[in-house]
Amino acid sequence: MAKVLVNDQLIERTEAVIDIEDRGYQFGDGVYEVIRIYDGMAFTADEHLDRFFHSAEKIKMEMPFDKQQMLQFIEQLIKENNLQDGSIYMQVTRGATARNHLFPGKDIKPVLTAYTKEVARPEEKLENGVKAMVTEDIRWLRCDIKSLNLLPNVLAKQEAKEQDCYEAILHRNGTVTEGSSSNAYIIKDGKIITHPATNLILNGITRQVILQLCQANQIPVAEEEFHLDDLKTADEIFVSSTTSEVMPIVQLDGQSIGDGKPGPLTKKLQSLFLEKIEEVKTQKM
Repeated sequence: MAKVLVNDQLIERTEAVIDIEDRGYQFGDGVYEVIRIYDGMAFTADEHLDRFFHSAEKIKMEMPFDKQQMLQFIEQLIKENNLQDGSIYMQVTRGATARNHLFPGKDIKPVLTAYTKEVARPEEKLENGVKAMVTEDIRWLRCDIKSLNLLPNVLAKQEAKEQDCYEAILHRNGTVTEGSSSNAYIIKDGKIITHPATNLILNGITRQVILQLCQANQIPVAEEEFHLDDLKTADEIFVSSTTSEVMPIVQLDGQSIGDGKPGPLTKKLQSLFLEKIEEVKTQKM
C-alpha cells in the first residue's frame, strides 16, 4: 500500500484525511510543486524546493517545515514507495479553519501533503513529437506563483484534448506566454526564443535547465517576447516541463511545423537534457 505524507507523518494513502474547511479546498489558498524521479533520484529537487518556498512567500504564507526537512520527506517517500521512475507531488495550504476570506490567525498552521506517482518517460512522444493548439491566456497576472488556482489551465488543457492535441499554447493579445502546463519555445534561424521570466509565466525548473544547457553549449537563446506570427512561422517549436522534458511540437492548429518531424536543434536539446540527468545521477551516487 502506498504511503503519503500529511505534515510530518507518513501514513497509508487510505488513511489520509483532509479537513473539509482546508483553505486549499475552499479557496485554492496554497502552492505546490511536482518533482521528477529518475531511477530513484529526485531530479533538481533543490531548485523545485527553492521555488516552492518562493511561491509561499509571494502569497504571504509561512512554510511549516524547512528545506532540509522537505528533502528528507522526499527521500522517505521515494524509499517507502520504492519509486524508481515517477514524480512526487507536494502542496502546502494555509490550513483549516472556519471559512473566511481573511487570513486565519497564527494559531492555524499550514498543512503539507505529498504523494508519489509512477510515471514513465513519454519516449514515443519525445521521439515523434506532438500536436498543439493556440488559445487565449485567461489566467490571472501572477503566473510566476505556482498556486493551486489552476482552473484556466485546466480549461485550456481540456480544450487541447478535445482537439486531439497534447498541449494548448497560450497568448495574451497575440503575445505568446507559455503552455497550459509547460513553457513554450520557438526556434528561428538557429536561435531559441522563450518568453522572459516575468509575472506572466512560471519560470519552469526544466526551462532553467534548458537555458543553462544552451549557455554551456553555445546555443543562441533569447528570453524575449514573441508573437503568434512568430509562432506560426517558426522553424521548430517545443515545450518543456518536469514530466514532458523537451517535447517537440510538430503540428500547430492543424498545420505542420517544418517537415512535421522534431527538428535538429530540439533533438540536440533532448540529448543534452538526457546527459544532464545522467550527470546528476552520477553525482548523487
